Amino acid sequence: MHASKDETKAPVDEKVDRAQELGAFLRARRESLDPQRLGLPRYGRTRTPGLRREEVAQLAEIGITWYTKLEQGRPIRVSAKVLQAVASALQCTDTETRYIFTLAGLASPASGVSRQICRLMPNAVQTIVNQLHPLPAVLQNEKYDIVAFNHAFCRLINRDLNLVPLEERNCIYLALTDPQIRTVLQDPQQVIAHMAARLRAQMAAHLGDPAWERYLQRLLACSPEFSNIWHQNRVCATTDHIVCYRYAGLGALEVLQTNWWSLPVAGERLLVYVPIDDANREILHKRISANAS
Repeated sequence: MHASKDETKAPVDEKVDRAQELGAFLRARRESLDPQRLGLPRYGRTRTPGLRREEVAQLAEIGITWYTKLEQGRPIRVSAKVLQAVASALQCTDTETRYIFTLAGLASPASGVSRQICRLMPNAVQTIVNQLHPLPAVLQNEKYDIVAFNHAFCRLINRDLNLVPLEERNCIYLALTDPQIRTVLQDPQQVIAHMAARLRAQMAAHLGDPAWERYLQRLLACSPEFSNIWHQNRVCATTDHIVCYRYAGLGALEVLQTNWWSLPVAGERLLVYVPIDDANREILHKRISANAS
């Protein structure tokens, strides 16, 4: 009995494949650059397209032998500092830099990608969120800052976010400090613990980023409760899960928090809350229809 071609094929080494893909990308990027635009001198009448490897190594302030191995797709270990220098030498965009860091198996460097995203229609997201009514919906960024929301979400959390200053529109911060919101959360500590665990997982890609460090220090300073939870060092993935609220005169409301990504590169996530059954759908309807307390 003979083995098939697939059975005799050597196992795929993902690390080698990534290294080769990285090398191919670096070469293509190097060959696409105009040396004159970068102020590099010309030698002789002709030259190969783009930059020479020596010129990239010089711009990145690394050794030519090391850069050659990297471009040849050899599975060598590379530090984030060196890879960032190579990306800068090759004039890589934020998206391209994130790509080569991913291929190298490194966490993406802290960057201004999320702040540089320009929407074709800035009001489109708010329109979408509004159209989801009567389902509560909110758009958050990676740090839980609230980007957009609808009226149903305000009724869900018992807070008119239009009255909240922009700098305070952060889901973790409000869950820690706003008494109106805490009143209707059936288990505030559980909700905060879940958000803190997800935030810790998110921060792995932003270690050393001053903006993220300032944000974390603000949360730690505003609440001993958050500090205790944070130092438990828990992480969790982003998953759909049930959140419970409790309202005077209506009782408990259980909704499934579903997650949708608007701009993954910017970390924007659309949360839509769906009642788990007809009974909870009726409670949500009464809550939204009632006059704000």
